[in-house]
Parts: sequence; C-alpha cells; structure tokens
Amino acid sequence: MLSAGIVGLPNVGKSTLFNAVTKTQKAQAANYPFCTIDPNVGVVTVPDHRLAALSAFSHSKKIVPAAIEFVDIAGLVSGASAGEGLGNKFLSHIREVHAIVQVVRCFEDSDIHHVSGSVDPVRDIEVINTELILSDLAAVQKRADRVQKLARSGDKAAKAELALCEKLVPHLDAGKPAITLALSDEEQKLVREFFLLSQKPTIFACNVAESDLGDVSGMLLEGKPGTSKAAQYVQKVQEYARNHFATQAVVISAQIESELATLSETEAAEYLEGLGVKSSGVGSLIRAVYHLLGLRTYLTTGEQETRAWTIRAGDKAPAAAGVIHSDFERGFIAAETIAFEDLIALGSYAKAREAGKLRIEGKEYVVQDGDVVEFRFNV
Repeated sequence: MLSAGIVGLPNVGKSTLFNAVTKTQKAQAANYPFCTIDPNVGVVTVPDHRLAALSAFSHSKKIVPAAIEFVDIAGLVSGASAGEGLGNKFLSHIREVHAIVQVVRCFEDSDIHHVSGSVDPVRDIEVINTELILSDLAAVQKRADRVQKLARSGDKAAKAELALCEKLVPHLDAGKPAITLALSDEEQKLVREFFLLSQKPTIFACNVAESDLGDVSGMLLEGKPGTSKAAQYVQKVQEYARNHFATQAVVISAQIESELATLSETEAAEYLEGLGVKSSGVGSLIRAVYHLLGLRTYLTTGEQETRAWTIRAGDKAPAAAGVIHSDFERGFIAAETIAFEDLIALGSYAKAREAGKLRIEGKEYVVQDGDVVEFRFNV
C-alpha cells in the first residue's frame, strides 16, 4: 500500500491532523517540540460519493472503499540534515514514504509555541525544504564520488548515473527540489533509484484556526482575497506551492477535524454548517493525496458488494483486472465498461447499452477514474 508522510515543523498540527485523518487518537498531540518520536501509521479510506450511489443502484450488501496509508512523522527543525533535533532519524522516516503532506501553520496563537518565535508560513516551508534538499545534495555527491571511477572505465550504467548526478548537484545546490528538475523518461526511471527526499510528490496542508475557517473557505469558494491574516497566509502558501512545486495547497483546521472525527455524519454536517463550511477539509486532503500518489479508482458493483479498486494512472485494462485477481489478467478477454456518471444518469445497464454508453474494450484500453467495469476472462 502506498503511503503519505505528514511532515512539518514542530507544533504546526501534524499529530492532530493525523488523528483526524485516521479517526483515531494514536498520535500524541502536545504543545512542545518532538512529542512524536516514532512515526504513527494509519490506514485511511478514501471518501468517494460514487460508492453510495452505485450501492443503491445495485442494492449491494456492502461497500468496500479504496485505502491509503498515512504516517505521522516527528517535526523537523533547521539543521535536521546535520542531525539537529534527531533529524537524521526523522529524515529516514520521510525516505520510506511515497509522498509528502507538508503541514503549514497558518494560525496565530500565543498559547502554542512556535519554534521560530513567530508565524511565517513561507519561511517555515523553506526550512523544511532546505533540510530535505541538503540531505539529498549530500547523498547525490556521495553517489557521484562512488561511481566516478567506474564511469571513467566506460561502464555504461555508471556513466548514466554520474551524468544524472552532475545534473542534480547544481539544481539542488541552488535550493531547488529534485522533483522540479526536467528529466528524460530514462533519467526519471534512474532517479527513482536514488530515493531522494525532495523528489517525492508534495502537497501542502494549510492549518487554520476554527475562527478563521469560514473566512478562508469563503475566499477559496468565491475567488476573492480574504480579510483575515489566516487568509493572507493561505494565499502565500498557495502561491509558493504553485510556483515552486507546481502543486496545490489545501486548507484544513486540524483541531476542528479532530473533533469532527468523534461525531456522527449528521452531527458533523450540522457542526460544519454552523461554521459556514460545506465539507470536511480532511476528505479533500485524502482525495488529493490519493491522486498525488498517481492512484486512480475503477468501480465494480453487484448485489454482493460495490467496491473501489485502486490502480495507477495510465494502467491498461489487463493490469486493472489483475488487481482483482492474477487470473483475470492472465486470461483477460475484454472489459465491459461505462463511466459512473453515464450509468447513474441512464438508470440501468439496458438503457446504457441502448444509448451506446456501455462499451466493450480490449487490452489496449486505458482504464479511467470512475469507470464501472466488468471483466471477461478465461483461464
């Protein structure tokens, strides 16, 4: 199962967010640095409104959603790449995850200690990024030194590795994350073997106070500048994420989300409505991380169950069938498929077939997110 690591400075709300995402109290959340030492791990179901609709359509007995893993990693501080604040240990925890959720403090609270003494989201992001980049720079330089002799002797693999290192070093040295370096397809395959921290896909989670959530949410929905300091912080993070990582920043209130996790669906909806907010930020964050990991969902439905199956973006029909069982892939004949929206709108498979929306696809078909599929196979 692919995993996303929740990282950030101490006291920005990482453990509170982890508890909200996983709907547990596994992570200790306290007002002092390094209250988390060993990473907490939780499996999280991916919210998907399509499952309930399909279940009603098929009168399914159960629903099985997709899932990913979240890891709560202790706070990093300036100097972590040189061992500050048990940094080397924490950096190794980041190395083991597949994507990064960087939690950024976008709230003022004199009762909650900030390791830098003041709230400045962009400065905080750059502290984290600098430590990841410095760690990567040291690793790449070490790797270049190791393969240099082999490359000089004419070893093809070593020459390719050295050439990649020589591209990476000046890029990292300029303070740029590895993920933003333009690489060929072959170089992309090779760089994955380097396990670089700044090569991991990243999303930013702007953690705002309960009192600011309504204003920030209104700003995002209406596309107007927010009036609160929190809204200004969020705008800065969004701009940074877009310009430096070509990624997005989502807004959450970790404290609110942690409280919502203890309520029923009806109670949670009423609570959010009272705050002037339409939906949970955690649901949006989980879905964004799922897509950030390069994952997509196809659906199967019947009387026994409606299920979300996880595939990688770009997977063809036989590989998607293999997620259910290897026999499905080995004996693949065809995939009967229809887009979720079309099936629900038309109301039955018979009407979908009449409308030409129910298709028979072969081995080269790239399965799309939201396809409702039934596989034909023979072994």
